[in-house]
Amino acid sequence: MTLALDEFRRRTKEFLADNAAPRSGPPVEWTEDSLVAECRRFHGALSDAGLGGITYPVEFGGLGLDKGYVEVFNQEISKYQAPLVPTAISHGMCLPVINDFGTPEQKARHQARIIRCDEIWCQMFSEPGAGSDVASLAMRAVRDGDEWVLNGQKVWTSGAQYCDYGLCVARTDPAQPKHRGLSMFIVDLSLPGVDIRPLRQINGSSHFNEVYLTDVRVGHGCLVGDEGNGWNVAVAMLMYERVAIGAGGSGAMSQSMSSTKLINEARRRGRHRDPVVRDALADLYIRERIQKFVGMRIRQAAASGKAPGPEGSIAKLNTALLSRRAADVAMELAGPSGQAWDGAEEGADEWASAVISAPGMAIAGGTNEVQRNIIGERVLGLPKEPDPFKGQPWEEVPRS
Repeated sequence: MTLALDEFRRRTKEFLADNAAPRSGPPVEWTEDSLVAECRRFHGALSDAGLGGITYPVEFGGLGLDKGYVEVFNQEISKYQAPLVPTAISHGMCLPVINDFGTPEQKARHQARIIRCDEIWCQMFSEPGAGSDVASLAMRAVRDGDEWVLNGQKVWTSGAQYCDYGLCVARTDPAQPKHRGLSMFIVDLSLPGVDIRPLRQINGSSHFNEVYLTDVRVGHGCLVGDEGNGWNVAVAMLMYERVAIGAGGSGAMSQSMSSTKLINEARRRGRHRDPVVRDALADLYIRERIQKFVGMRIRQAAASGKAPGPEGSIAKLNTALLSRRAADVAMELAGPSGQAWDGAEEGADEWASAVISAPGMAIAGGTNEVQRNIIGERVLGLPKEPDPFKGQPWEEVPRS
């Protein structure tokens, strides 16, 4: 497809003006159900307008354009309140993994439907005994003729309650060391034996889920990548996740906690002349700008065809630290009213919710400690932490 960049920008502006609310206007209030429904509508309309799946092959529902067009689209959509949250993982992580590792049949069956949001996908990695160390997971997949039978539990699965499919990593050969013997599967979440249980969080939401798989049968054609190559597929997905979170994608700091919003709040409260407050806001603004430059660098590398690397961990770590810093500044401004949930003061519940949600940023996509290990080993060249069980078969490693 040939489309000039300025023409693409014009079309994007026109589409967003007709299909999304300006960020400068009143906030759009969505329930979970209405958000998911609006997300499906929005992406369907986006594809109908010839703006969906920008970099993906035309034969699989995309536009076949380079990543410079993605940068233009992101610039324009940042000005609007768009219903993107339900597809943060589906588009940001699952779609590129299917594009990179999927068979032609898998791409033909799913990619266009993911792009249009006819299908919403989640990733099924973490388990009760395998959080930061995902490779130690215990979910089993046993071959039975032309099918695989999956048994086990996943946890902290974002958005599973409204998703249609999940990419699930499971252990197919326990006699191999933990990073080997893993395989990735496409799981239809409507199959018998799939039990999704939302988890109530401290901030009142139920975005995360426990997912139990009991004798769930999937066809051999649902294997993504080669059998036993699941860890390489999982690492690629984790890199996409960290880039999405750290480079201004799905997990970027919410508008409610941005430096601009906090500066306006300081003015509203008459605190903008307080030198301590001004110093904190200036520091937050600088950190936010640096993070944007880091994100820009990552996106430019991606536009040149480079695969995501450890720079995603740098961006993801910075995002988590920035989120915590923004929460601290918000509480400094709100004072005692920031502890309130009953709406006694305008915006009080917003600040309280933002503060208690901030620690989650240090967990999602890999903890801060995991990111620091990756940076230390892959960027600074520091030695790996000792592993007394390295190379030992998974089934022989002691587990609590």
